[in-house]
Order: sequence, then C-alpha cells, then structure tokens
Amino acid sequence: MNVLLEKFRDVVSAVLPITLIVVILNFTITPLESHLLLRFILGAFVIILGLSVFLFGADIGVTPIGTLFGSHMAKSNKVWVVALGGLSLGFMISIAEPDLHILAGQVEAVSGGSVSKVLMVVVVSIGLAALMTTGLFRIVFNRALNKLLAAAYVIIGAMAVFSSPEFVAIAFDASGATTGAITVPFMLAIAYGVSSLKKDGQASEEDSFGLVGVASAGAILGVIAMSLGAKRVQAVAEVESAFLASTSVLAPFVQQLPHVVRDSILALLPLLVAFVIFEPVSFKLPRRQVSRIVKGMVYTFIGLVLFLLGVNAGFMDVGSIVGGQVVTVAGKWVLVGIGFALGTVVVLAEPAVYVLTKQIEEVTAGYVKRRLVLLALSLGIGIAVALAMLRITTPTLQLWHYLLPGYIISLILAFQVPPLFVGIAFDAGGVASGPMTASFILAFAQGAAQATAGADPMAEGFGVIAMVAMMPLIALQLLGLAFKLKTAKGGTAADGE
Repeated sequence: MNVLLEKFRDVVSAVLPITLIVVILNFTITPLESHLLLRFILGAFVIILGLSVFLFGADIGVTPIGTLFGSHMAKSNKVWVVALGGLSLGFMISIAEPDLHILAGQVEAVSGGSVSKVLMVVVVSIGLAALMTTGLFRIVFNRALNKLLAAAYVIIGAMAVFSSPEFVAIAFDASGATTGAITVPFMLAIAYGVSSLKKDGQASEEDSFGLVGVASAGAILGVIAMSLGAKRVQAVAEVESAFLASTSVLAPFVQQLPHVVRDSILALLPLLVAFVIFEPVSFKLPRRQVSRIVKGMVYTFIGLVLFLLGVNAGFMDVGSIVGGQVVTVAGKWVLVGIGFALGTVVVLAEPAVYVLTKQIEEVTAGYVKRRLVLLALSLGIGIAVALAMLRITTPTLQLWHYLLPGYIISLILAFQVPPLFVGIAFDAGGVASGPMTASFILAFAQGAAQATAGADPMAEGFGVIAMVAMMPLIALQLLGLAFKLKTAKGGTAADGE
C-alpha cells in the first residue's frame, strides 16, 4: 500500500501541473465550455488513478518478467535464444506500450484512416524488436554503443531523404512514444539481466544503459521503411471527435470503455502468455512469486484501461481545442511561450526523470548534482516544446532543421563522453517523453496545427515528441563531458601532488 501511495504522489505531481495550466487558460485566454472543462478534470483524475495502478503493477509484474527473460537468455549462451527472445519480447512489450497507442490513434485520426492504428503499432513494434535484439547482441559481444548508435542514425538519415516530411515527423515521434511506461522498465530490466552476468563489473555497469536508446532507433526505421512503400498521406481538413458534440460529462467515458478494455487485453495478453509458458519450463519460481507477478499483470491491465480511458475521453479533445484557441486568440508568440511552460513542467513532473537523476548522482558519486540535471532537462525540454510550436506557425521551418544538427551534435558527443553517459543520455530520451507528452502536448500541437493557416497537421502537427526525446541526448552528454573534464582536472591535481 505504501508503494502504491508513493506512485500516486508521483503521478499527481506529473498530471497536476498540466491540469492547472489548462484551468488558468480557461479563465484567461481560452475559455472552455463547462462540460468540456469538467470532462477534462474528470479525465485528469482517471489518468492519475490509472497511471498510479499501472506503474505499481509494472513494478511487480512487468519488470520481474523482463529480468527473468534477460538473465535466462544470457545464461543460455546461445545466439539463437538471444535473437528469438529479443524479437518476440521486443514486439510484445512495444504492442503493450500505452504511449504508442495514443500516438497511433492520433495518426489514424489526422490521416483520416489512411494510416491505421493497427498498422502503426505493428510496424513500430517490429522495428523496435529488431533493434532491441541488435542491442542485446551488442551487450553479449561487447560492442561499442556509440558506434552502433552512429550506424543506426546514419541509416535513418539516408532513408529519411527518400521519405515524405510527415512520415519523418511521425517516425521520430514514434521513437519517443514507444519508449514509455512499459518498455523502458522492461528493457532496463532485460539489459540489467544480461549485463549482470558479465565478469567485468565496469562493463556490466555501462551495458545496463543504452538498450532503450538503440531500440527507439528501431521505431524510427520501422515507420520510415513503411513510408517508402506508401503513398503520400494528406491530413483531413479537420479532425472531428465524436465526443465534442456531446454535452455529457460521463458519456464519452462509457462509450470508450469497451474499446479500451479490448485494446488493453490485446496489448498485455502476449506477455502474460509468454510468462505462463516459460515459467514451469525455465523459471520454476516459487508459487508465491508467481502469484505476485500475475497480480502485478492484473494491476497493470486495470491501470492501462483507466489511463487510456482518461486520455481518450477526457484529455485529447481539450488539448486539441486549447492548442487551436491559443493560436487563434493569442497568436504565435503566446503559443511558443505556453509551449515552453508546458515542456518545463512536464519533464519536472515525470516520475521516471527523478529515478534517472538520482541514478546519475549516485553513479558520479555526487559530482553531477541531481538538481543540476533536473534544471538542464527542464530548460532543454521547455525549449524543445517551444521550438516545436514555433515550427508549427512558421512555414519555412521544417523538423529536419532541428533534428539533423541535434543528432549530429549528439553523435559527436557520444565519441567524447564516458560510455556510461552515452547510454544514460540515449535512454533518457525515452524517459523524458512520457505519458503527458504523448497525450496532452501531442494533442495541443495537433490543435495548433489545425488552427494555423497553411500548416499541414500531418507534417507540422507531429514532431513534438521527437523534439522532447532529442534534447536529453544533448543535455546529459554535455553534463557527461563536464564530468569528464572535472575528473581529468582532479586526476591532474592528484598527480601533481
């Protein structure tokens, strides 16, 4: 119960800032109809409850399964076991990721069904599974992380040249959306399970990070590969929501419930079935531990249903409306300013960010302070969302104007900073682009794109998650570079003594 209450407090701190900003905007520049505001507040409460239960369930259900599979794959010492395990597990956890379902639903809505939600989820999951398996091979065979990341992004850059702008934006958004509340702890657990069996302690510590960053590149490759064989997609003139016409507060939640339950069952069932099959054959856990994991999966399912229900019925429509009204009523620069404010509070409120910053402080023995990391991430994500809003309202700006130099800088830094920081930084991209980014801020960007004359919601409306996922790569590697320089100076001083 104490753990669940702790999760609840963390999630409240994640959702409350967004809720307060919307309430303030409602009483200032973007007034909402009373039923929409009440629906949004109810959605926020359902999201808080659902995400708390979801994270609690993931801790006692999903993460232990990931550790078990990771350690057993490594113990087998067989390449085909690592390959088969990586592909199947990567595909299953990606399909179960709630952030990916939110993004895929937005793509389907904006494209008028030309790019279906099912297709998006499957393509992204295949790409993630393929690169996650590659990342596991990197750990097993002691290959350098920076070289693998450089090769992956060179291939992505070459393929992106032949892809349309809207698919490039969606692809990079997918990389952030697919590394969320389920995939990140699961992959970290698998990476830890595989790397902990190494005899070299330092290598084990370094290899515990980086798998999330490698896997997220697979999501990009999957979408871009799909786009090369697809026709260019045009956005619908206006995304109509079936819930906007309703003045009822509760009706949208009731209408969404069957669809959300079905999607949640389909998302989590493969992972549960895999555990049930392998438990008596490979794991052979005590009955009490099996019962705990199964209960964890049940909690995960309940939390996922509530979270998706709150997002689909309460958050998305209001986020889109507010984004559109800000552009129409207040103009470009107010939109940019609000984007900065949203980005700043979102990253400060993400529970996983606090876990990461604590880990960095411990690994660096206090040289890199937690508050400094939080400040760097907060400013970085705030700037990222602000720049994404500026791109929506400025026709001459394109997403690659941001991403190309950003990833070039990131890859250059990857060859200059300690390997531990490379893994942490690329993993942090998935941590920073959490549930609030995938739900409210994505909808906010879509609404702004719909309301901006000359903007294409397919090209300009997507890309905000990509910006949020990119900034930690630069921010944390710069901190790693500072740590390296500080350590070098300390070593020189010691030598002089």
